[in-house]
Amino acid sequence: MLEQLQAWLKPEPLEFVVDPTQPVVRFAQVDKSYANGVIGLKSLNLQVNMGEFLFITGHSGSGKSTLLKLIYGEEKPTAGEVWVLNTCLNSLKGDRLAKLRRRIGVVFQDYKLVEQRTVAENVAFVLMAQGYNRGEIQAKLTPVLDRVGLAAKADCFPAQLSGGEQQRVSIARAIVNSPPLLLADEPTGNLDLENAWLVVNIFKQLNATGMTVLITTHDQDLVEAAAHPAIALKAGCLVG
Repeated sequence: MLEQLQAWLKPEPLEFVVDPTQPVVRFAQVDKSYANGVIGLKSLNLQVNMGEFLFITGHSGSGKSTLLKLIYGEEKPTAGEVWVLNTCLNSLKGDRLAKLRRRIGVVFQDYKLVEQRTVAENVAFVLMAQGYNRGEIQAKLTPVLDRVGLAAKADCFPAQLSGGEQQRVSIARAIVNSPPLLLADEPTGNLDLENAWLVVNIFKQLNATGMTVLITTHDQDLVEAAAHPAIALKAGCLVG
């Protein structure tokens, strides 16, 4: 049993890779409705190509979070098809879904850090769960903490950090395994303007390395100032 567990945790050759001739994300006539009658998305068609930086805007309840949940497989479409890294997610589950999720970095508005773990431990946990050894973890951990400006805070706990610093820990955790696709759900929603721009600039730097970045936000001023493409959702539909 132990040998089976070790084999499952051991890093494997990547199954889900970016094909530059194919979209990184594609929605084909996607509907999403919930058991309580709420409509998440309606007949959504969307294509995101490798290396794009895209804002997804709209008011609360417009379908932004639903769209991201469909991309990383937390939700399944009611109709239509969702493709990510050249793989249809409609029936993907179990180990294969877990492996796909390792190729997608996700950043949440509320950080989702483990309060009892240090900055370094929060970020390293992703790699530990995949069976990387101590040396491999350290080799990845140091540069990613440098990238988000938190190398000096590696031994701090979340409660000792500002909100902006906690969000940067969340970003470090999301990118430590160098995913080709990064999703961020209202990542600046709890931040003041200065920290919001620090976070957006990190996303810009990541995108400059070739990472595809999708960010949901209701802050239209931020979108306009960032000067990247944006799409808008209203009641589950693309508008404009």
